[in-house]
Amino acid sequence: MCGSRPTRSEIVGALSAGLLVVVFCLILLWHNPLVFWNDDYELSVLPVFADMARSWSEGHWPILSPYSWVCGNLAGEFQYGTFSVFVNAVIILVWKFPLTFPQQAAAVSIAHLFALAIGAFLLARDRRFSIPLSIFIALVASLNGWIICWGATDWFGALGAFTWLPWAWWGAERALDSRRTKWRFLWPSPFVYLLVTGGFPYTVLMLLLLIAWLSIRSLVQTRNIFSILPLLIGVVLGFGLSAPAWLALLDLVRGSARELQSAAAHWQWRVPPAALPGLILPSWTVNWTDFSSRNLPHTAAELACGLVAPATLVAALIWRPRLVVRQIKWELVLLLIVLLLCMIPTTGLFRWSFRWLPFFHLVLAICAAEALHLKPGSPTPATAALGLVVLIGIAALIFHIAGAYAFPLTWIIIGLAAVWVCLEFLLGSSDFQSWVAVAITFCALVATYLCLPTNCGVPRYDFSQELLKPVPLDPQRLYLSVYPWAELTYAMTNKPLPVGQTLRPGSTSMWAGLRFINGYSPIRAAGVAREFATSIHGEINPDVGSHLLNQAGRDGQLALMGVDGIVVAREVNIAPEPASEWELVVSTDEGNVFHRRSAPFSRVRSISSIDSRPNEQFVLATISRINDSRNFVTADIDVPAGDGSALLTFSCPYFRGYKARIGDQKLAITSYRGLFPILEVPAGTHGRLTVAYRPAWLLWGGAVAAVCGLIVLLGVIAACRYSSSTGTESRP
Repeated sequence: MCGSRPTRSEIVGALSAGLLVVVFCLILLWHNPLVFWNDDYELSVLPVFADMARSWSEGHWPILSPYSWVCGNLAGEFQYGTFSVFVNAVIILVWKFPLTFPQQAAAVSIAHLFALAIGAFLLARDRRFSIPLSIFIALVASLNGWIICWGATDWFGALGAFTWLPWAWWGAERALDSRRTKWRFLWPSPFVYLLVTGGFPYTVLMLLLLIAWLSIRSLVQTRNIFSILPLLIGVVLGFGLSAPAWLALLDLVRGSARELQSAAAHWQWRVPPAALPGLILPSWTVNWTDFSSRNLPHTAAELACGLVAPATLVAALIWRPRLVVRQIKWELVLLLIVLLLCMIPTTGLFRWSFRWLPFFHLVLAICAAEALHLKPGSPTPATAALGLVVLIGIAALIFHIAGAYAFPLTWIIIGLAAVWVCLEFLLGSSDFQSWVAVAITFCALVATYLCLPTNCGVPRYDFSQELLKPVPLDPQRLYLSVYPWAELTYAMTNKPLPVGQTLRPGSTSMWAGLRFINGYSPIRAAGVAREFATSIHGEINPDVGSHLLNQAGRDGQLALMGVDGIVVAREVNIAPEPASEWELVVSTDEGNVFHRRSAPFSRVRSISSIDSRPNEQFVLATISRINDSRNFVTADIDVPAGDGSALLTFSCPYFRGYKARIGDQKLAITSYRGLFPILEVPAGTHGRLTVAYRPAWLLWGGAVAAVCGLIVLLGVIAACRYSSSTGTESRP
């Protein structure tokens, strides 16, 4: 790897591609300062990132969070990039600046879009494309409709992982290049690691499909099975480096609510064939199946890719089909496979097939660039684009599917196509002609996002910066918040008001370091999430909430968990019982806050009995000097000598992998109905108790990652020494 020295033009080109994407994002922010601030980014992603930044400032790896039981296992939730060096570095850097919530979201997304554009540019350059065509591919890869409308502005994990797919493709192609040295297997490994730890299982599927496609292509072309060995070794090393991330996900998913998701989810958010004209004209509006399995009119903003790419490929396949197919037959096969995957139902733990669209846009851009490269300066693509836009616009009017945003976008796209035609004739074979595709793509994408809403109908919440403060709640207490479905109740309306200061929906309690049972989790691990029937967005099933609050005495389940605070939304007409144990301490426009009349519960308690073991009585231990950290807890324990042992409860969510010891004595830690850890301590035990989260996936995954990291490091050193000894610019 050391011997491969990029030229100055490639460095300048890569940085130019990244900076052009940054400029594009600044235009979007000028138009709408909240463009990167929607739905899951508000309820889930940014609050968790704030907690991760806090964890690093405290000197802890953010594996667990003490501020949510439902979303307490940050590593297992996967989407937050807990094990990604890049994600954590960006979070630490961004949180050094006094930015508002929308500005923090924008900074994190733009940093990843910048890296995505550079990766796509390098992939294109290695395929011998010119700098203008490489920037064209970078624009489509990083600014297509799915990335902007979903990945960068809502489901950050999708962007965090897809950022590295072009890089992984670039490294994989180099690993397959037999002209390079034996160290070429190193190229894919760091990018596979960054992709997997980025936090989106769908992108891992994309990577596996890409690796399979590259392997089959290499085997057919070389007829040598050993040709793919460097690629496979590099991919295995990359998965080894990321082992803690995917092992954590597999562990948390086991027994979770994610395994029980409705089969209807597999039919939602598929790309309907009738929506494909949206590749040319994104205002094209047909029925899509949404999150509620309803077929409703939906503008094809996710298909936006800047006009040039789809028009060029269509033109090439019409006017020069044999030449194009002969030149890019492999890429066309991959394009068709990915398009088919976008349209068919999903299976297993995955849902919403339109999540394949970013991969489709990347392959489409490469195919279009190949078509432009075959016959540069030809006016055919521009003419085809103009004809396609006009025909699709007429069809939209005839069939009444133009959509609410057809004007002025249709006329702008027609105007850009006409300008493209004129420029092709005027510039001819001049040097400026090669930049026309870049300019038209950039302008078409700007026009698309200025004319179409980029949040695709998902909710936006008016969260105030005051959420950084704990008031009116108490950081020493553990709260259960009961509120109706957030999307239907608290999303912004025509007259938005700040929400969440009392209720703290989703994982927003993490901003102020408040301890809540609630939290945002698509996985909803076995334990509190399933016991309380919580929804993905953190709401607790109303029937369960009513049952819990009606039995909220000192002998009830909530007391065992350590819950000593209740928040009830105005829309929910219930209160904790018995009333003698609770007092109303705060009443706001959002809801009521109740506290137990006693002092806040200790995080570690000794109890005499528990209903899960009805025939046993336990002695009370003396507990002192409690140190309740993020990933472990310590305390001095003194159990009286005699016949009875002590039973300790810990006010934190239970996950498989807790280890307990007093001195050199290991103790078996179990759980109360999967809700929280419990520990039986033998009679006469004295000493310092340590309960730490040390799951098998972390130990084994860390060991595998360390071994793979050592192999990669030694390989890089060997490659550098080989390059120095030969005195040539070898290509590892």
